[in-house]
Amino acid sequence: MELSTYIRTVPDFPKAGIMFRDITTMLKDRDAFAAAVEQLYAQHRDHKIDKVACVESRGFILGGALAARLGAGFIPIRKPGKLPAAIERQEYQLEYGTDVIEIHRDAIISGERILLHDDLLATGGTIDAACRLVERLGGTIVGLSFLIELAFLEPRKKLPGRNIFSLITYNSEDCES
Repeated sequence: MELSTYIRTVPDFPKAGIMFRDITTMLKDRDAFAAAVEQLYAQHRDHKIDKVACVESRGFILGGALAARLGAGFIPIRKPGKLPAAIERQEYQLEYGTDVIEIHRDAIISGERILLHDDLLATGGTIDAACRLVERLGGTIVGLSFLIELAFLEPRKKLPGRNIFSLITYNSEDCES
């Protein structure tokens, strides 16, 4: 199944000049949703993954389903103030300013094999911060998993040596794949 045909492109959202890749059109189609989970599962099933760590919030959707399919635990990585127990936090650079993500300190047992998942790989800043959190807690990152990668933004430059898999790749801002 060609999943890119289920992704809606919304021009000028959330601001002028942005071509937003809307995954809700894929998620609402049961066959496309199931195909996305199965394709991610097929890519990662032999990696002996203990837990899937997912970045808030759209990453939770496929990441949770993928964790269940892999027979792995699920770890939420959230924006500040959303986790109730002791946390580790990581600040990272945005185009203009900084942002922060957090993880529970007890989310990972040292040596566990972790797959990081998010819906979109754009500049690589958020997932790089997530990698830092997981490794600080002693997790071994076995891969980075995405539904969509915006390759024209060159996110892999921020993630050297990482095992990266994306189901859909956009090679320019205007093209459909």
